[in-house]
Amino acid sequence: MHRTLFLILMIIVFVAPAFAQSQEVPKFEVAAEFTTLERERFSSHETAPGFGGRFTYNLSPVFSLEAAGYFFPKRCFSCREGGRVTEALGGVKIGKRFENWGIFAKARPGVVSFSEGEFTITGIPVDVFSAIPFERNRVTSFATDVGGVIEFYPSKRIVTRFDAGDTIIHFNKRTTNGVIFNSLTNTFSLVPITTPGRTSHSFQFMTSVGFRF
Repeated sequence: MHRTLFLILMIIVFVAPAFAQSQEVPKFEVAAEFTTLERERFSSHETAPGFGGRFTYNLSPVFSLEAAGYFFPKRCFSCREGGRVTEALGGVKIGKRFENWGIFAKARPGVVSFSEGEFTITGIPVDVFSAIPFERNRVTSFATDVGGVIEFYPSKRIVTRFDAGDTIIHFNKRTTNGVIFNSLTNTFSLVPITTPGRTSHSFQFMTSVGFRF
């Protein structure tokens, strides 16, 4: 994380003089993107593939506004936040363009949603031989994508792009239901279980081909 922020600061310092330059750049970009996101298991990590799209508005040769959305179709049962992942981001990109390529830093806040991110008990079993009723609920958390971008321009209208960065996800404190068994009375009862808030860091890679107009 600290190295990512250091990289962003160095790029911004490097490109600061470029604000005084003028360069004709198409204002709009649309792109189809392939992405991978590192997901947390309880004892390891896994890399989930996904796809999505991006829209970029170039305010100047060095400063752009962006909006992007991604979907990760692989359902994870053993991840800390399970199910499938949906991600929506919007923010800024700043950097320097050369004749055939460019280098940028990006910061894009947004949300990440896990379709089965919360596990909770919904009732008490009748006896020890009965199944425990439960449900999995969606969890949506604030996130920020920070990192670096390299672009290549095969022509004025086409851009190929590679992103690498840290997707920072903040999970709020949550309280769900658990169940305990009283051996003296042979009965079950529900108890609240509180999961403390936390912040995770996940490597995310993106590659795309876009059109500028």
